[in-house]
Amino acid sequence: MNTLPCAATLAPTALIDSDHPEVIAFAHQHAQGQDDRERAVSLYLAVRDQFRYDPYRIDLSPEGMRASSVLAQGSGWCVPKAALMAAACRAVGLHARLGYADVRNHLSTERLRQTMQTDVFIWHGYADIWLEGQWVKATPAFNIELCDKFGLLPLEFDGKNDSIYHPFDKAGNRHMEYVNQRGTFDDMPLAQIVADFKTVYRGWMAEKDPLKNASFEHDVARETR
Repeated sequence: MNTLPCAATLAPTALIDSDHPEVIAFAHQHAQGQDDRERAVSLYLAVRDQFRYDPYRIDLSPEGMRASSVLAQGSGWCVPKAALMAAACRAVGLHARLGYADVRNHLSTERLRQTMQTDVFIWHGYADIWLEGQWVKATPAFNIELCDKFGLLPLEFDGKNDSIYHPFDKAGNRHMEYVNQRGTFDDMPLAQIVADFKTVYRGWMAEKDPLKNASFEHDVARETR
């Protein structure tokens, strides 16, 4: 839906906390370039590569999901990393919102597959940025070191074309398939995300999280030796 930007796509929220001092500082440090497109690309690279992707450390509380939590932790998964991308854009005057889709991930760790009991990741998050008269998708989830370890093609972003997951990896194996588009939102629909995760991923969301004491990086290293 190519709706025009509005005040809501610039405003801070509790989860897209573009008014947080550390988000503001991060945004102004990394929004480098001569125009909005170049500044958005610079922000994208900073969010993608300075914060490790870690799906083992999912905290669905408001504190765990807001944009500034990624800065504090130094890592995140696709939903809060997308929130940070949107918040950083808003902090420097770029209209941004959040988009979500369900994806079939053909490449994850054995521990994660056993925990989820499915290869479908619901509510995969990305940022949607208004640049040069159109909304452009930006997916800053996988840091480049992870892509290198897994043999993935890094997701690039030029501010003109959508940056979405590649269907195949470097070797031509299936990587990511979009199975359902959930649309775009001016704020993170956290209540719905939590409800759906508890329904779809009962074992994962159990009180005793089976991933709590595991290391995503260690599992990746072991499985990609």
